[in-house]
Amino acid sequence: MSERDVGPFVKRLRDAATMLASIPAPTIAALDGAALGGGLEFALACDLRVASCSAKMGLVETKLAIIPGAGGTQRLARVVGLGRAKEMILTARVLDGSQAYNWGLVNEVIDQNEKGDAAFQAALSLAGRMAKQAGPLALRLAKTALERGCELPLASGLAIEEACYAQVLPTSDRVEALKAFREKRDPVYKGE
Repeated sequence: MSERDVGPFVKRLRDAATMLASIPAPTIAALDGAALGGGLEFALACDLRVASCSAKMGLVETKLAIIPGAGGTQRLARVVGLGRAKEMILTARVLDGSQAYNWGLVNEVIDQNEKGDAAFQAALSLAGRMAKQAGPLALRLAKTALERGCELPLASGLAIEEACYAQVLPTSDRVEALKAFREKRDPVYKGE
């Protein structure tokens, strides 16, 4: 790819990762193989990450005399902390699933299965549990409160939480959840 074409290409990647991060519903990345460079940058744009023990993750662009360009420098530091992010990026360090879990890069690590899709299957299971156990509006608003408030002063973050909480109070999903709890059954959410 020519030097002239690289900038627009990387901008499209960055824009795509930003669009992924801005999806209102929770997103899950399943890491069963290698997620190096752009692959990890897209996983970092997701809310949750599930990896197999054998998965390989890293932002190795410095080996190619470039830097992560699709949001990796910013998202990685926010997930694992500045010191760990510097170590990964400046040394082009590659982590396996267990190391990534210990660093806080992934939320769950599992043994790989024979088909090689253990993380994908675990991500599907996690998505199913969330869909069954939590109201979709509550999930979206919890994500909103977390993302909008986490880097603000506490009082500002609490105000955002309060505003989001006020939006779930009048929903039929909240009424259904309370009714299902009393009746000792699973709720049936409608997103209303």
